[in-house]
Amino acid sequence: MELLTIIKAIILGIVEGLTEFAPVSSTGHMVIVDDMWLKSQEFLGKYTANTFKVVIQLGSILAVVVIFRNRFIDLLGLKRFSRKELTAVPEGQPAVETTGRLKLAQVIVGLIPFGVLGFLFEDSIDEYLFSTSTVLIGLVAGAVLMICADLFAPKKIKTESVDQITYRQALSVGLIQCLSLWPGFSRSGSTISGGVLLGMSHRAVADFTFIMAVPIMAGASLVSLLKNWQYFTLDALPFFIAGFISAFLFALLSMRFFLKLINRIKLMPFAIYRIILAAVVYLVWF
Repeated sequence: MELLTIIKAIILGIVEGLTEFAPVSSTGHMVIVDDMWLKSQEFLGKYTANTFKVVIQLGSILAVVVIFRNRFIDLLGLKRFSRKELTAVPEGQPAVETTGRLKLAQVIVGLIPFGVLGFLFEDSIDEYLFSTSTVLIGLVAGAVLMICADLFAPKKIKTESVDQITYRQALSVGLIQCLSLWPGFSRSGSTISGGVLLGMSHRAVADFTFIMAVPIMAGASLVSLLKNWQYFTLDALPFFIAGFISAFLFALLSMRFFLKLINRIKLMPFAIYRIILAAVVYLVWF
């Protein structure tokens, strides 16, 4: 595989890593960058290229596992950690006192709606929604939801920490997460918006979103690999490895940065960015 092709994989990995955990849609950004400039379908084929956009998220998954490693070990009951160790409080912010603790069952409740719909419509999503035009729709629609979340959120926050999330909130966030099946909508954008409208802090629902993202993204990657394994060749392996490594490194950096800022800047700046991006891409592409 040529060096230029590997560079394209690294670029897509950087795009994935930088945008996966910000509410701007990593899939949408990858589709736009790929369709407009990199054109991976021309040398990988349609199904392998689409699978790459899913599998590359494994790098981002690894970044989540690294940052929330104590939380996952605690959820699985392998070891109990103090609340301070679980919270991973950004520098300069006090820990939130809570008498509860996030349970694995709550995470599973949040995963069920997305898992069911994703399984039922995975083929249709791959076939019809991985295009620049559909991504633009998702970017704008998601931006509107995010603006509504910041404007109409309850003044009194009921849930400051992820350990205070109720089963009802977990299910509600899981249902809202289904919007992100449309590329461009953004998983974190939809869930954080929905959680904020339910009275959760931006940081609490962001933590919950990232924890849920691990089984969702790992499952989606595995299904995509199993369904499209016949399209893979050894020639494509370096492309996938380069994308995976770059996605991991940049996701690690961007997620730490995002978690420090989300309670302060909220969603409005990201919504404005999405609308501007959609307008620019529309003018250039169409």
